[in-house]
Amino acid sequence: MFNILGLSKKYIGGLILLIILLGSGFILTAYTDKNNSGTVHADSLQLNPFVEPDFPFISTSLDARKLGSHFPNDNISARSLALQLGDSAYACFDTDLLRWSVGWTGKFLPMVLMAQISYKDFFNKNNKITTVTGDPKIATGSYAGWSEGKPDFKDPREEPEIANEIKWGAMPPEKARWNGVYVYGRKSVLHYNVGKASIFEMPESMRFENETAFVRKIQIENADKELYLTAAEITDASAGEVKGKIAFIYHGSSKDTVTAVAVLGKGSLDMQPEVNNNRYLTVRISSASKKEEGTILIWKGPASKKKAFEKLCKKKHTAFPDFKKGGQPHWAQTVTTSGESAPDTAAYVTDKLTLPLNNPWKRNVRLADISFYDSGHAAGVTFEGDVWMIEGIDKNLKNIRWKRFASGLHEPMSIEVVRDTVYVFGREGIVRLHDLNNDGEADYYENFSNVVVQSPESREWAADMVYGPDGSFYVAKGGTQSNGPGVTSQIAKGFRAGSKHNGTILKILPDGRSFEVIATGLRGPYIGMHPEKGTLTASDQQGNFVPSTPIYLIKKGDYYGVPASAHRKDNPPIAPPLTWIPHRADRSSISQVWITGNKMGPLNENLIHFSFAHPGLFRVLIDSAAKITQGGVSFIQADYPAPTSKGAMNPVDGQLYVTGFNLWGSSSKGISALLRLRYTGKPMYLPNQFQAARQGIVLGFDTALDANLSVSDFAVKRWNYKRTEEYGSGHFKLDGTSGEETLDVAGVYLSSDRKKVLLLVPDMQEVMQMEVAYRIKASDGKISSDRFWFTINNLSDLKAQGGDFKNVDLSLLEKKKGQPEPESRKELTASVENGKDIFQKMACAGCHSAGLVTKGMYGPPFQNLYKSERHFEDGSIGIADEKYIRESILTPSVKIVKGYNEEMPSFVGILSETDIESVTLYIKSLKKQDPEKR
Repeated sequence: MFNILGLSKKYIGGLILLIILLGSGFILTAYTDKNNSGTVHADSLQLNPFVEPDFPFISTSLDARKLGSHFPNDNISARSLALQLGDSAYACFDTDLLRWSVGWTGKFLPMVLMAQISYKDFFNKNNKITTVTGDPKIATGSYAGWSEGKPDFKDPREEPEIANEIKWGAMPPEKARWNGVYVYGRKSVLHYNVGKASIFEMPESMRFENETAFVRKIQIENADKELYLTAAEITDASAGEVKGKIAFIYHGSSKDTVTAVAVLGKGSLDMQPEVNNNRYLTVRISSASKKEEGTILIWKGPASKKKAFEKLCKKKHTAFPDFKKGGQPHWAQTVTTSGESAPDTAAYVTDKLTLPLNNPWKRNVRLADISFYDSGHAAGVTFEGDVWMIEGIDKNLKNIRWKRFASGLHEPMSIEVVRDTVYVFGREGIVRLHDLNNDGEADYYENFSNVVVQSPESREWAADMVYGPDGSFYVAKGGTQSNGPGVTSQIAKGFRAGSKHNGTILKILPDGRSFEVIATGLRGPYIGMHPEKGTLTASDQQGNFVPSTPIYLIKKGDYYGVPASAHRKDNPPIAPPLTWIPHRADRSSISQVWITGNKMGPLNENLIHFSFAHPGLFRVLIDSAAKITQGGVSFIQADYPAPTSKGAMNPVDGQLYVTGFNLWGSSSKGISALLRLRYTGKPMYLPNQFQAARQGIVLGFDTALDANLSVSDFAVKRWNYKRTEEYGSGHFKLDGTSGEETLDVAGVYLSSDRKKVLLLVPDMQEVMQMEVAYRIKASDGKISSDRFWFTINNLSDLKAQGGDFKNVDLSLLEKKKGQPEPESRKELTASVENGKDIFQKMACAGCHSAGLVTKGMYGPPFQNLYKSERHFEDGSIGIADEKYIRESILTPSVKIVKGYNEEMPSFVGILSETDIESVTLYIKSLKKQDPEKR
């Protein structure tokens, strides 16, 4: 809650994590296996390492700018395949520049990216940039790995938006294009084009006299020009020579180290190693109209092993295997789980589809998104980069079958099944998966589209992807927030430079080769698409320049208010949202989905918004009478055991399936879940329509209401936000002073069908946020106490007389006109109890523990906070006294505790002085008490 808030860099330990998981209904605690039914708890959950030794690659970013002397220092890549070559040899292939950025031996890459570092340590957000911790042998700089006609050591990509920043993205397609990777057993086969030439490459390694030679087996077809491959760059070479089919560059004054590139004999390709500028080892390859093959060896080692390397080079080239027919499966087994159907206690309930944690590979399963085939079986993608096929989704959920289909993807969070083909959106772009031999596993990971530019900044997520009825994919890219170690410069408060597509929504045309920028100026967008009408929606993340959670109806050319991700210089106006949502209702929003079909009762054709932090689902209503689009939301009460992020409609049962996984701070401590939001047929009591008019507010309900309504059943408030560079916003009255305005309800009228309520409200004005709290009885006796939040961008005229409402006395508005604002709620006496209540209601508990827990929390624990010594990011030190706590609540950006990020809005205008005093008393009461129950 307070500036004590941020991303924790402290590790408490496995014991506290275990207590959290067991005490919070950890959704990954149980599964049922087809051979051995039983319950597995967190303490018996065993996970193998993130990298699996029998799968040939993982996708990653890599910072190899500090490999040491004689290596290039401009070596960084956002999209790479980290290849396992056998015998503790590895290489990274930069799929943007089609180069081996580095080859090394010893240890594989450290698992420090977001998905990797949190793979077992579920709430660990302290990701770093991947570097090489093994023994680097060869490297190239940030230029194309291949060129036509002559060697070229310049980066061919366009200049970045910001001067002196790093270039990101793929090469111009007329020069070269990454096509994808085949999986053939433990080997990868890389596929790309250089000019018109189609090239396949199988990376391997060879051992000789305790040395490692890196192998690049090449197959080329349709090469109408000479090609040049750059194999290595040596920045401090002392001499170079070419000896037949081997080129050498010597290091150091004594020439005791050598890097060499060689061509094996008996290959059909005409290839010649060369030394360029006494710095680069290249291979010239003659044009080849038909399919031809050859093998290249690259080695770095002591000059004393030179003759042994020359002997190795006498080996013959061996032909490529028939990899296009697919290889042997890696994951032949099917895992079976048994789900749990919820009792029909409300109109909508959540059934749980148990995740396959009891799998033979001891693989974590943090499900990020799901998509359905027409048959009703599904494909799901995990944050760790796996794709699972899911069958057996029926009414009872007792025989759910999970089959691993793909792996190695780079932090994907979106999946779409289009005409029975799987598409996944990750940092590498949109990957289209092909099962070439119908064995239930992907054999070819095709680059459908990499036109979206990606940087390795940790918060520049490949956030969301939806498929449109026009055959295009629409994607949302995270804004390059400052969280994380960072590789680009700071350009605004809370933001780094990143790439030119950070914080944007883009349209990828059906060919995958071209795109349109749809909207910019977003901090952390996630999107939704009506599959038939093509309506595109988005949410954004509260933070710097984003005062609270918005939902948008996206229009091409719109700008949404974050200067760091504007990517334009015409100073556009900020497009208004459909609605704002208060921090206490949804402080971290994700995607949206439209309920299609006719099997979801009152929610049919509704827009559903996903809250990560609440967690749960919101029903979104649109005021169709307004000239400027505006809307509102109410929360769908149900059991949400883990964060809710993405969803999809099952075409067979017509129900909404919901996925999500935990990591970034949610009120739920469940790690991941797959849920079915199921309509039971019971009555629904939420608003189903609304209108904001000059005369008041109309709310429609799904169920008829009791006739006895009064003005005391409703409370109306409004406030504005301020969009600044600070994180989030306090609440402000229309005159600019801090606080919320309470509006009088002058009259209440019920429609003839008793499903609509008209609230006469004087002094209705355009405002960013309104809240209607109500406690009303339905005709069946059900009492609902709830809230509806909405935004007024435009006021329409209410046509009450002769419409749904009878005998409306509009003179009541005049009688109230000019009267002073009603008194705010009666102030409660400051107390520990009231402070604890505020701690829960204001969502403080989602970021801070009342005890010692730090796992899953953005802010530090409150126990023992009072009077403790605080060390701040600016190097100063302070004591957490009453003054400090008050300052932290009202101006949280003034003092940021060391080890945390600024990720808390001001509570100016939200909490009264008595509220702040109560919170202070509550924090003081937590000093030196027993640890909280967890």
